[in-house]
Amino acid sequence: MGSSGAERAAERLLLAALCSVCQALQDGMLFPTESPSREVKDVSGLWIFRADESPERSRGFEQQWYKSPLAETGPVIDMPVPSSYNDITQDAQIRDFIGWVWYEKDVWVPARWIQDRGTRIVLRVGSAHYYSVLWVNGVKVTEHVGGHLPFEADISGVLRQTSGNQCRITIAVNNTLTLETLPPGTIQYMTDRSRYPAGYFVQNTNFDFFNYAGIHRPVLLYTTPKAHIDDITVETTFSDNIGLVSFNVSVLGSSKAAVKVTLSAQDGRCVASADGSRGVLKVTDVNLWWPYLMHENPAYLYSMEVKDGQTDVYTLPVGIRTVKVTSTQFLINNKPFYFHGVNKHEDADIRGKGFDWPLVVKDFNLMKWMGANSFRTSHYPYAEEILQMADRHGIVIIDECPGVGIKDIRSFGNVSLAHHLTVMEELVRRDKNHPSVVMWSVANEPASEMPPAGFYFKELVSHTRSLDSSRPVTYITASNYARDLGAPYVDVICVNSYFSWYQDPGHTELIGLQLNTQFDNWYGKYQKPIIQSEYGADAVPGLHSDPPMMFTEEYQKTVLQNYHNVFDQKRKEFVIGELIWNFADFMTSQSIIRVVGNKKGIFTRQRQPKAGAFLLRERYWRIANETGVLNTIKLEQEYPLRFIL
Repeated sequence: MGSSGAERAAERLLLAALCSVCQALQDGMLFPTESPSREVKDVSGLWIFRADESPERSRGFEQQWYKSPLAETGPVIDMPVPSSYNDITQDAQIRDFIGWVWYEKDVWVPARWIQDRGTRIVLRVGSAHYYSVLWVNGVKVTEHVGGHLPFEADISGVLRQTSGNQCRITIAVNNTLTLETLPPGTIQYMTDRSRYPAGYFVQNTNFDFFNYAGIHRPVLLYTTPKAHIDDITVETTFSDNIGLVSFNVSVLGSSKAAVKVTLSAQDGRCVASADGSRGVLKVTDVNLWWPYLMHENPAYLYSMEVKDGQTDVYTLPVGIRTVKVTSTQFLINNKPFYFHGVNKHEDADIRGKGFDWPLVVKDFNLMKWMGANSFRTSHYPYAEEILQMADRHGIVIIDECPGVGIKDIRSFGNVSLAHHLTVMEELVRRDKNHPSVVMWSVANEPASEMPPAGFYFKELVSHTRSLDSSRPVTYITASNYARDLGAPYVDVICVNSYFSWYQDPGHTELIGLQLNTQFDNWYGKYQKPIIQSEYGADAVPGLHSDPPMMFTEEYQKTVLQNYHNVFDQKRKEFVIGELIWNFADFMTSQSIIRVVGNKKGIFTRQRQPKAGAFLLRERYWRIANETGVLNTIKLEQEYPLRFIL
C-alpha cells in the first residue's frame, strides 16, 4: 500500500530532524531524579551560618574556616536552606550584608554509596547568590560564578579518602555585584570621614528588586553509576497526527554505551522506541502539548525512558509541540498563541527568594484562577521545579537570564560578554527540554542605545540561537530607547512602558495616544511581532480614591483599562501578548519611591487580590473563550466563572 500524505510529510520531517537535532552541550545538567540506578538524598533543612564581618570580608579564607567545624571559628546561628538569609534574623546588618557568608552542615552518606566504587556520588546546589565556593570535609570540590542556576561536583573521591561516612559540607557565598556580573552592580566606598567611618561602602545596583542572597534552592546528594547518562537533548515536531521526537543522549564513563530509548503515553503504553544514542521516535495519533486554555487537553506529557545497557536509567518528561514566529504572529502547534499572563519574582515574606513548595503551588493556582496562560521569569532563571510545574499545567514561559540593569558602558566589555555567553549556555543546558519554555530572553532593559550594545547583543543572540535553534530569542527593551541597537537581531520585540506612571504621572488620558504611537513606531521600524512585556502602576492595598489618584487601587485599575483598550486594537494586527507588571508585590531596596517594596502587584506579597486582579481575571477568561475551543462547563467546574460568563 502507498503511504499517506501525512506519512510522507512525517518522513520528510524525520529526515530534517535527524539532520538538525542539536548536539548536547558540554557537560549535562539533568535534574536529579530517582530511578532503579539512581538515588537522591535532600540535605536541605537547618544549616549553621556565619557572616564574615571583617572589614575586608576575607577572614574566613585567611583562617581557613572550611578546614574545621564552623562553630569552632566563632559565633554561628541557625539558617534554613533553602532561603535568603536577609529576612531570617532581627539584625539589620545581616539583612543588608554584602560579602562572604558561610554555611555548613554535617550529613550522613549511606555506607553502600561509599563502599560501591561503581557508584558516583554528586553534590548539587540548586542555586546560591552570587559567587560560591564548596568544600567537602575540608577539601575544595568546586566553585561557581553566578546566581540562579545550579552547580554540582563529583565528591566520590573525597568521601572515599576519609574514614567513615560522615560528610561535612561547607559553602561560602558572596553576593557582591560588579560591573562584570549578571546582574551588574558597583561597590562604592565613602571617603568623607565627617560623614562615614573608615571602610564604609554600599552596593549600588540598577535593578528594582532586593539583592536577596544565600542558598536559594535545595542542596542534594545523588548517585549515578560510574558509566552514566550525562545529558539528553530533545526536539519535537509533528505533521497531522504523527509526532516526531528527536533525541541525542550523551553517556560518560563508557566507551561501549548501548542506549535504548522508550517513549510511553500517560497510560503507560509504549508508543515508540529506538536503539542508539541519537535518533528520532515516531509517534502516531500524537497527543500534542498545548498551553492552558488553548485546548481541552492541555499540557500532555509523554515519558521518555533512557537506558544505558544494564547500567543507568533516566526518565524525562517530553511534550511534543512546535514554536514558530511570523511577522505578526506567535504560533504554537501552528496555531496563533496570544500571551495573556504575568511577570513574576521569586519573592515572599521571610523566605526572600528561597524555594518554597506551598508558595509555588499557590502561585500556579492563582495564575490559573485568573486565566493567565504565561509568565516571564523576570529577571533571572527560576527554580527547575517551577518549570516542571509549568510543563504539567500548560503555562507558557519566556525564560529570562539575569541580564537586568546593564546600564554602564563598562558592562558591555569582553569580560562581561564572555560571562553572559556562559550564563546563557548554563540556562539553555538546564531548560532546553521543557515544553513550557517557548522563548529565551537574553536581557531586560539594557542601555541598548550605547554604541557597544549592537555588537554585544548580536553576539549574544547569535550564540543563544546556536545553542538552541528550536526557540525564538528576545530581549526586553524600554519604550524610550528608540535607537535600539539590539532589536534587529531578535525574533520578537518585547517592550516595557509605564505611561501615566514614570512618564506623565497621573495623566491616564494620554495612555491611548502614547501606547498606539509606541506600537506603530516599533513595528514600523522592525516588522516583528510585539509583546507588551511590562506595564502597570503601584497600588497600595486598601488605598482608595475617587477620582482615582496614584497609588490607589482605582488608579491601577484605570491604567490597566486604558492599556487594554489599545491591546484590543493592536492584537488584531501585530501585538501578540500582554504581561502585567507584576503578579505580586515584592521587596526592593529602601528608597523614597518605594513603600516597603514595589506595589505594582495585582496581588499583595501575601497573595491576596487587589481590584486589578479581578479586572485581569475577567479579561483573560474572555480572551481565552474567544478562541471557541474551550469546554467552558468543564473549566467552570475547576475555576467558577459565574460572575463573568
